[in-house]
Amino acid sequence: MAVGDIIVGIDIGTSKVSTVVGKVNNFKQIEIICNTDYKCHGISKGQIIDEDGISIAISKSIRDAEEIANFKINSAYVTIPGKYISIVQNSVVKEIKDRFDGISSKDVISALNTVREIDIPEDQELIDILPDKFILEDGKTVEDPTGSYSSSFTLMAQLILANKNYIKKITNICKKAGIDIDGIVPITLAERNLVLDSNELNDNIMILDVGAGNTEIGIFHGSSYIYSNTLPLGGDSVTNDIAYVLNISKEEADKLKRQYGLALKSFIDNDTNIILNTYNGTDTRNKTIKSSELIEVIEARIEEIFSLINKEITLQGLKNSINNVILTGEGISNISKSDMAGKIILNIPVKVSSTRLLSTVQPVYRTSYALVRYISSRPFVKRVSSTIDTKADKSVIKTVLGKVRDFFYS
Repeated sequence: MAVGDIIVGIDIGTSKVSTVVGKVNNFKQIEIICNTDYKCHGISKGQIIDEDGISIAISKSIRDAEEIANFKINSAYVTIPGKYISIVQNSVVKEIKDRFDGISSKDVISALNTVREIDIPEDQELIDILPDKFILEDGKTVEDPTGSYSSSFTLMAQLILANKNYIKKITNICKKAGIDIDGIVPITLAERNLVLDSNELNDNIMILDVGAGNTEIGIFHGSSYIYSNTLPLGGDSVTNDIAYVLNISKEEADKLKRQYGLALKSFIDNDTNIILNTYNGTDTRNKTIKSSELIEVIEARIEEIFSLINKEITLQGLKNSINNVILTGEGISNISKSDMAGKIILNIPVKVSSTRLLSTVQPVYRTSYALVRYISSRPFVKRVSSTIDTKADKSVIKTVLGKVRDFFYS
Protein backbone atom coordinates (compact mmCIF):
# COMPACT_ATOMS: atom_id res chain seq x y z
CA MET A 1 0.00 0.00 0.00
CA ALA A 2 1.02 3.62 -0.41
CA VAL A 3 0.52 6.64 1.81
CA GLY A 4 -2.68 8.38 0.74
CA ASP A 5 -4.39 5.25 -0.60
CA ILE A 6 -8.16 5.41 -0.11
CA ILE A 7 -9.74 2.04 0.70
CA VAL A 8 -13.50 1.53 0.61
CA GLY A 9 -14.95 -1.57 2.26
CA ILE A 10 -18.55 -2.77 1.98
CA ASP A 11 -20.06 -5.51 4.14
CA ILE A 12 -23.39 -6.91 2.95
CA GLY A 13 -25.12 -8.40 5.96
CA THR A 14 -28.51 -9.93 6.67
CA SER A 15 -29.96 -6.77 8.18
CA LYS A 16 -27.84 -3.98 6.72
CA VAL A 17 -25.15 -2.81 4.33
CA SER A 18 -22.28 -1.01 6.04
CA THR A 19 -19.53 1.01 4.37
CA VAL A 20 -16.21 2.21 5.76
CA VAL A 21 -13.88 4.60 3.94
CA GLY A 22 -10.29 4.69 5.19
CA LYS A 23 -7.06 6.42 4.23
CA VAL A 24 -3.47 5.21 4.67
CA ASN A 25 -1.63 7.83 6.73
CA ASN A 26 2.09 8.65 7.00
CA PHE A 27 2.54 5.90 9.59
CA LYS A 28 1.05 3.28 7.21
CA GLN A 29 -2.01 3.05 9.44
CA ILE A 30 -5.69 3.38 8.51
CA GLU A 31 -7.47 6.59 9.37
CA ILE A 32 -11.25 6.36 9.07
CA ILE A 33 -12.69 9.10 6.88
CA CYS A 34 -16.30 8.03 7.37
CA ASN A 35 -18.63 5.11 7.95
CA THR A 36 -22.24 4.71 6.86
CA ASP A 37 -24.90 2.02 6.89
CA TYR A 38 -28.33 1.38 5.43
CA LYS A 39 -30.96 -1.19 6.36
CA CYS A 40 -31.23 -4.09 3.95
CA HIS A 41 -32.95 -7.47 4.04
CA GLY A 42 -31.82 -8.73 0.66
CA ILE A 43 -30.07 -11.79 2.09
CA SER A 44 -31.86 -14.59 3.92
CA LYS A 45 -30.18 -17.73 5.28
CA GLY A 46 -27.09 -16.89 3.29
CA GLN A 47 -28.98 -16.60 0.00
CA ILE A 48 -29.42 -13.45 -2.08
CA ILE A 49 -33.19 -12.97 -2.32
CA ASP A 50 -33.48 -9.32 -3.39
CA GLU A 51 -30.76 -8.04 -5.72
CA ASP A 52 -32.45 -4.68 -6.23
CA GLY A 53 -32.84 -4.18 -2.50
CA ILE A 54 -29.15 -4.84 -1.89
CA SER A 55 -28.16 -2.58 -4.79
CA ILE A 56 -30.29 0.27 -3.43
CA ALA A 57 -28.80 -0.16 0.05
CA ILE A 58 -25.24 -0.12 -1.36
CA SER A 59 -26.02 2.94 -3.45
CA LYS A 60 -27.48 4.87 -0.51
CA SER A 61 -24.68 3.87 1.83
CA ILE A 62 -22.09 4.95 -0.76
CA ARG A 63 -23.88 8.21 -1.52
CA ASP A 64 -23.92 9.08 2.19
CA ALA A 65 -20.22 8.29 2.38
CA GLU A 66 -19.51 10.47 -0.66
CA GLU A 67 -21.31 13.39 0.93
CA ILE A 68 -19.21 13.11 4.08
CA ALA A 69 -15.90 12.39 2.33
CA ASN A 70 -16.48 14.98 -0.40
CA PHE A 71 -15.37 12.76 -3.27
CA LYS A 72 -17.03 10.29 -5.63
CA ILE A 73 -16.53 6.59 -4.93
CA ASN A 74 -16.26 4.42 -8.02
CA SER A 75 -15.06 1.12 -6.55
CA ALA A 76 -14.88 -0.84 -3.32
CA TYR A 77 -13.86 -4.13 -1.73
CA VAL A 78 -16.73 -6.37 -0.60
CA THR A 79 -17.12 -9.31 1.78
CA ILE A 80 -18.30 -12.79 0.87
CA PRO A 81 -19.89 -15.37 3.22
CA GLY A 82 -17.76 -18.42 3.98
CA LYS A 83 -20.27 -20.86 2.45
CA TYR A 84 -19.42 -19.56 -1.03
CA ILE A 85 -15.67 -20.12 -0.83
CA SER A 86 -13.25 -23.02 -0.78
CA ILE A 87 -9.62 -22.97 0.28
CA VAL A 88 -6.90 -24.78 -1.67
CA GLN A 89 -3.47 -25.32 -0.12
CA ASN A 90 -0.61 -25.12 -2.63
CA SER A 91 3.16 -24.69 -2.65
CA VAL A 92 5.93 -24.02 -5.15
CA VAL A 93 9.73 -24.10 -5.06
CA LYS A 94 11.51 -21.13 -6.60
CA GLU A 95 15.09 -21.58 -7.73
CA ILE A 96 17.40 -18.54 -7.55
CA LYS A 97 19.98 -18.00 -10.29
CA ASP A 98 22.70 -16.71 -7.97
CA ARG A 99 22.24 -17.10 -4.23
CA PHE A 100 24.83 -14.40 -3.59
CA ASP A 101 22.60 -11.83 -5.30
CA GLY A 102 19.91 -12.45 -2.69
CA ILE A 103 16.24 -13.17 -3.30
CA SER A 104 14.61 -10.27 -5.16
CA SER A 105 11.08 -8.96 -5.08
CA LYS A 106 10.75 -10.21 -8.67
CA ASP A 107 11.54 -13.73 -7.43
CA VAL A 108 8.74 -13.45 -4.87
CA ILE A 109 6.25 -12.14 -7.43
CA SER A 110 7.26 -14.93 -9.81
CA ALA A 111 6.55 -17.52 -7.09
CA LEU A 112 3.17 -15.91 -6.39
CA ASN A 113 2.32 -16.07 -10.07
CA THR A 114 3.33 -19.73 -10.21
CA VAL A 115 1.50 -20.87 -7.06
CA ARG A 116 -1.81 -19.79 -8.56
CA GLU A 117 -1.46 -22.25 -11.43
CA ILE A 118 -3.94 -24.92 -10.36
CA ASP A 119 -6.94 -26.56 -12.00
CA ILE A 120 -9.94 -24.47 -11.00
CA PRO A 121 -13.42 -26.06 -11.18
CA GLU A 122 -15.70 -24.53 -13.82
CA ASP A 123 -18.14 -23.23 -11.20
CA GLN A 124 -15.45 -21.43 -9.18
CA GLU A 125 -13.11 -18.49 -9.61
CA LEU A 126 -9.89 -17.40 -7.93
CA ILE A 127 -10.46 -14.31 -5.76
CA ASP A 128 -7.47 -14.22 -3.41
CA ILE A 129 -3.99 -15.61 -2.84
CA LEU A 130 -2.63 -15.78 0.70
CA PRO A 131 1.16 -16.11 0.85
CA ASP A 132 1.41 -18.05 4.08
CA LYS A 133 5.02 -19.12 4.63
CA PHE A 134 8.35 -18.77 2.87
CA ILE A 135 10.84 -21.51 3.72
CA LEU A 136 14.49 -20.98 2.79
CA GLU A 137 16.76 -23.84 1.72
CA ASP A 138 18.17 -24.13 5.25
CA GLY A 139 14.65 -24.72 6.63
CA LYS A 140 14.25 -21.26 8.13
CA THR A 141 10.72 -19.81 7.84
CA VAL A 142 10.40 -16.10 7.07
CA GLU A 143 7.49 -13.75 6.35
CA ASP A 144 9.35 -12.08 3.48
CA PRO A 145 12.36 -13.76 1.83
CA THR A 146 13.40 -10.63 -0.07
CA GLY A 147 17.11 -9.99 0.49
CA SER A 148 17.81 -13.43 1.97
CA TYR A 149 20.78 -15.37 0.60
CA SER A 150 19.45 -18.72 -0.50
CA SER A 151 19.64 -20.79 -3.67
CA SER A 152 15.90 -21.53 -3.44
CA PHE A 153 12.80 -20.99 -1.33
CA THR A 154 9.45 -22.69 -0.94
CA LEU A 155 6.25 -20.65 -0.94
CA MET A 156 3.29 -22.17 0.89
CA ALA A 157 0.02 -20.41 0.12
CA GLN A 158 -3.73 -20.67 0.29
CA LEU A 159 -5.76 -19.99 -2.85
CA ILE A 160 -9.27 -18.70 -2.18
CA LEU A 161 -11.85 -19.84 -4.71
CA ALA A 162 -15.39 -18.48 -4.80
CA ASN A 163 -18.65 -19.63 -6.32
CA LYS A 164 -18.80 -18.11 -9.79
CA ASN A 165 -22.58 -17.64 -9.71
CA TYR A 166 -22.38 -15.68 -6.44
CA ILE A 167 -19.60 -13.50 -7.87
CA LYS A 168 -21.73 -12.82 -10.93
CA LYS A 169 -24.70 -11.82 -8.77
CA ILE A 170 -22.71 -9.56 -6.46
CA THR A 171 -20.92 -7.97 -9.43
CA ASN A 172 -24.27 -7.17 -11.09
CA ILE A 173 -25.63 -5.81 -7.80
CA CYS A 174 -22.65 -3.49 -7.37
CA LYS A 175 -22.80 -2.48 -11.04
CA LYS A 176 -26.42 -1.38 -10.56
CA ALA A 177 -25.21 0.73 -7.64
CA GLY A 178 -22.49 2.28 -9.82
CA ILE A 179 -19.66 0.51 -7.98
CA ASP A 180 -16.76 -1.48 -9.41
CA ILE A 181 -15.44 -4.39 -7.33
CA ASP A 182 -11.79 -4.03 -6.27
CA GLY A 183 -11.67 -7.42 -4.56
CA ILE A 184 -13.76 -9.97 -2.67
CA VAL A 185 -12.70 -11.15 0.80
CA PRO A 186 -14.17 -13.84 3.10
CA ILE A 187 -15.66 -12.34 6.26
CA THR A 188 -13.65 -14.28 8.86
CA LEU A 189 -10.41 -13.74 6.93
CA ALA A 190 -11.00 -9.99 7.02
CA GLU A 191 -11.88 -10.11 10.72
CA ARG A 192 -8.92 -12.18 11.86
CA ASN A 193 -6.58 -9.25 12.59
CA LEU A 194 -9.36 -7.32 14.33
CA VAL A 195 -10.84 -9.92 16.68
CA LEU A 196 -7.69 -11.88 17.61
CA ASP A 197 -4.99 -10.65 19.98
CA SER A 198 -1.27 -11.13 19.30
CA ASN A 199 -1.09 -14.53 21.01
CA GLU A 200 -4.20 -15.83 19.28
CA LEU A 201 -2.81 -14.91 15.86
CA ASN A 202 -0.25 -17.71 16.26
CA ASP A 203 -2.66 -20.27 17.72
CA ASN A 204 -5.05 -22.78 16.17
CA ILE A 205 -8.24 -20.73 16.39
CA MET A 206 -11.86 -20.89 15.29
CA ILE A 207 -13.59 -17.54 14.81
CA LEU A 208 -17.37 -17.53 15.17
CA ASP A 209 -19.05 -14.35 13.97
CA VAL A 210 -22.71 -14.55 14.97
CA GLY A 211 -24.61 -11.95 12.97
CA ALA A 212 -28.30 -11.22 12.61
CA GLY A 213 -29.12 -14.07 10.24
CA ASN A 214 -25.91 -16.06 9.80
CA THR A 215 -23.02 -17.45 11.79
CA GLU A 216 -19.67 -17.27 10.00
CA ILE A 217 -17.09 -19.95 10.79
CA GLY A 218 -13.38 -19.42 10.11
CA ILE A 219 -10.62 -21.80 11.22
CA PHE A 220 -6.96 -20.80 11.25
CA HIS A 221 -3.88 -22.86 12.08
CA GLY A 222 -1.59 -20.00 12.97
CA SER A 223 -1.44 -17.87 9.83
CA SER A 224 -2.86 -20.65 7.63
CA TYR A 225 -6.48 -20.26 6.59
CA ILE A 226 -7.90 -23.78 6.84
CA TYR A 227 -11.68 -23.72 6.63
CA SER A 228 -14.66 -21.42 6.23
CA ASN A 229 -18.41 -21.89 6.20
CA THR A 230 -21.72 -20.20 7.01
CA LEU A 231 -24.62 -21.44 9.12
CA PRO A 232 -28.05 -19.85 8.43
CA LEU A 233 -28.69 -19.08 12.10
CA GLY A 234 -27.98 -15.97 14.16
CA GLY A 235 -29.37 -13.39 16.53
CA ASP A 236 -32.60 -13.04 14.54
CA SER A 237 -33.22 -16.77 15.08
CA VAL A 238 -33.29 -16.12 18.83
CA THR A 239 -35.63 -13.16 18.38
CA ASN A 240 -37.99 -15.14 16.16
CA ASP A 241 -38.09 -18.01 18.67
CA ILE A 242 -39.00 -15.64 21.50
CA ALA A 243 -41.74 -14.02 19.41
CA TYR A 244 -43.19 -17.38 18.39
CA VAL A 245 -43.04 -19.17 21.75
CA LEU A 246 -44.32 -16.22 23.80
CA ASN A 247 -46.77 -15.11 21.10
CA ILE A 248 -45.56 -11.51 21.04
CA SER A 249 -44.32 -9.06 18.40
CA LYS A 250 -40.78 -9.35 17.05
CA GLU A 251 -40.09 -5.81 18.25
CA GLU A 252 -40.90 -6.75 21.85
CA ALA A 253 -39.06 -10.06 21.48
CA ASP A 254 -35.91 -8.25 20.40
CA LYS A 255 -36.24 -5.80 23.29
CA LEU A 256 -36.61 -8.65 25.80
CA LYS A 257 -33.64 -10.48 24.30
CA ARG A 258 -31.45 -7.43 24.78
CA GLN A 259 -32.76 -6.74 28.29
CA TYR A 260 -32.68 -10.30 29.68
CA GLY A 261 -30.22 -11.96 27.31
CA LEU A 262 -28.70 -14.98 29.04
CA ALA A 263 -27.55 -18.20 27.40
CA LEU A 264 -27.77 -20.45 30.46
CA LYS A 265 -30.77 -20.62 32.78
CA SER A 266 -28.56 -21.89 35.60
CA PHE A 267 -27.05 -18.40 35.90
CA ILE A 268 -30.34 -16.65 36.71
CA ASP A 269 -29.90 -14.52 39.85
CA ASN A 270 -33.49 -13.39 40.25
CA ASP A 271 -36.39 -15.04 38.43
CA THR A 272 -38.36 -11.83 37.95
CA ASN A 273 -41.80 -11.31 36.44
CA ILE A 274 -42.05 -9.96 32.87
CA ILE A 275 -45.21 -8.36 31.51
CA LEU A 276 -45.74 -9.11 27.82
CA ASN A 277 -47.17 -5.94 26.29
CA THR A 278 -47.92 -7.33 22.82
CA TYR A 279 -49.20 -10.76 23.81
CA ASN A 280 -51.59 -12.06 21.13
CA GLY A 281 -53.38 -14.71 23.19
CA THR A 282 -57.12 -14.66 23.77
CA ASP A 283 -57.10 -15.26 27.53
CA THR A 284 -55.85 -11.83 28.56
CA ARG A 285 -54.55 -8.62 27.01
CA ASN A 286 -51.32 -8.57 29.02
CA LYS A 287 -49.63 -11.73 30.17
CA THR A 288 -46.98 -12.14 32.86
CA ILE A 289 -44.20 -14.74 32.63
CA LYS A 290 -41.08 -15.54 34.61
CA SER A 291 -37.73 -14.48 33.19
CA SER A 292 -36.68 -18.15 33.33
CA GLU A 293 -39.31 -18.94 30.68
CA LEU A 294 -37.74 -16.37 28.36
CA ILE A 295 -34.22 -17.58 29.02
CA GLU A 296 -35.22 -21.19 28.32
CA VAL A 297 -36.09 -20.11 24.78
CA ILE A 298 -32.78 -18.27 24.34
CA GLU A 299 -30.80 -21.18 25.80
CA ALA A 300 -32.41 -23.69 23.43
CA ARG A 301 -31.46 -21.72 20.30
CA ILE A 302 -27.92 -20.93 21.48
CA GLU A 303 -27.46 -24.63 22.23
CA GLU A 304 -28.65 -25.51 18.73
CA ILE A 305 -26.24 -23.06 17.09
CA PHE A 306 -23.24 -24.46 18.96
CA SER A 307 -24.41 -28.04 18.40
CA LEU A 308 -24.56 -27.49 14.63
CA ILE A 309 -21.09 -25.93 14.72
CA ASN A 310 -19.82 -28.89 16.73
CA LYS A 311 -21.31 -31.32 14.21
CA GLU A 312 -19.77 -29.43 11.29
CA ILE A 313 -16.20 -29.21 12.61
CA THR A 314 -16.36 -32.84 13.75
CA LEU A 315 -17.55 -33.92 10.30
CA GLN A 316 -14.70 -31.99 8.70
CA GLY A 317 -12.17 -33.67 11.02
CA LEU A 318 -11.04 -30.29 12.38
CA LYS A 319 -12.33 -30.28 15.95
CA ASN A 320 -9.29 -31.86 17.58
CA SER A 321 -6.97 -29.30 15.97
CA ILE A 322 -8.78 -26.26 17.45
CA ASN A 323 -7.25 -24.92 20.66
CA ASN A 324 -9.51 -21.92 21.25
CA VAL A 325 -12.75 -20.40 19.95
CA ILE A 326 -13.28 -16.64 19.63
CA LEU A 327 -16.84 -15.29 19.62
CA THR A 328 -17.81 -12.02 17.97
CA GLY A 329 -20.80 -10.48 16.22
CA GLU A 330 -23.86 -8.38 17.02
CA GLY A 331 -26.10 -11.44 17.09
CA ILE A 332 -24.56 -12.79 20.28
CA SER A 333 -22.76 -9.86 21.91
CA ASN A 334 -25.75 -9.01 24.15
CA ILE A 335 -26.42 -12.59 25.28
CA SER A 336 -24.45 -13.15 28.47
CA LYS A 337 -22.71 -16.49 29.14
CA SER A 338 -22.76 -17.45 25.45
CA ASP A 339 -19.08 -18.27 25.78
CA MET A 340 -19.78 -20.69 28.63
CA ALA A 341 -22.60 -22.33 26.65
CA GLY A 342 -20.20 -22.75 23.75
CA LYS A 343 -17.50 -24.26 25.96
CA ILE A 344 -19.95 -26.81 27.38
CA ILE A 345 -21.17 -27.96 23.96
CA LEU A 346 -17.93 -27.73 21.98
CA ASN A 347 -15.67 -28.90 24.83
CA ILE A 348 -13.14 -26.29 23.66
CA PRO A 349 -12.18 -23.06 25.49
CA VAL A 350 -14.43 -20.23 24.25
CA LYS A 351 -14.05 -16.49 24.85
CA VAL A 352 -15.74 -13.36 23.59
CA SER A 353 -13.34 -11.22 21.56
CA SER A 354 -12.21 -8.24 23.60
CA THR A 355 -9.25 -6.82 21.71
CA ARG A 356 -8.47 -3.18 22.34
CA LEU A 357 -8.94 -2.29 18.68
CA LEU A 358 -12.33 -4.01 18.53
CA SER A 359 -13.64 -1.86 21.36
CA THR A 360 -12.89 1.33 19.41
CA VAL A 361 -15.21 0.44 16.50
CA GLN A 362 -19.00 0.55 16.61
CA PRO A 363 -20.42 -2.99 16.22
CA VAL A 364 -22.37 -2.08 13.06
CA TYR A 365 -19.12 -1.17 11.25
CA ARG A 366 -16.73 -3.81 12.59
CA THR A 367 -16.74 -6.15 9.59
CA SER A 368 -16.40 -3.40 6.99
CA TYR A 369 -13.67 -1.77 9.10
CA ALA A 370 -11.91 -5.12 9.41
CA LEU A 371 -12.10 -5.45 5.62
CA VAL A 372 -10.41 -2.08 5.11
CA ARG A 373 -7.65 -2.98 7.61
CA TYR A 374 -7.13 -6.36 5.95
CA ILE A 375 -6.70 -4.80 2.52
CA SER A 376 -4.26 -2.20 3.87
CA SER A 377 -2.06 -4.92 5.40
CA ARG A 378 -1.71 -7.09 2.30
CA PRO A 379 1.95 -8.03 1.64
CA PHE A 380 3.68 -7.65 -1.73
CA VAL A 381 1.07 -5.25 -3.05
CA LYS A 382 2.06 -1.89 -4.51
CA ARG A 383 -1.39 -0.36 -4.70
CA VAL A 384 -4.65 -1.18 -2.95
CA SER A 385 -6.53 2.10 -3.39
CA SER A 386 -10.16 2.10 -4.43
CA THR A 387 -11.05 4.36 -7.35
CA ILE A 388 -12.28 7.80 -6.39
CA ASP A 389 -12.63 11.15 -8.14
CA THR A 390 -14.48 14.44 -7.92
CA LYS A 391 -16.32 13.94 -11.17
CA ALA A 392 -19.55 12.12 -11.85
CA ASP A 393 -18.08 9.89 -14.56
CA LYS A 394 -19.04 6.24 -14.22
CA SER A 395 -16.16 3.80 -13.88
CA VAL A 396 -15.74 0.86 -16.20
CA ILE A 397 -16.59 -2.47 -14.59
CA LYS A 398 -13.56 -4.75 -14.55
CA THR A 399 -13.66 -8.50 -14.17
CA VAL A 400 -12.92 -9.91 -10.74
CA LEU A 401 -10.14 -12.08 -12.13
CA GLY A 402 -8.46 -9.04 -13.64
CA LYS A 403 -8.76 -7.30 -10.31
CA VAL A 404 -7.00 -10.20 -8.61
CA ARG A 405 -4.03 -9.75 -10.93
CA ASP A 406 -3.93 -6.01 -10.30
CA PHE A 407 -4.38 -6.60 -6.61
CA PHE A 408 -1.23 -8.67 -6.29
CA TYR A 409 1.04 -7.95 -9.17
CA SER A 410 0.61 -4.36 -10.32
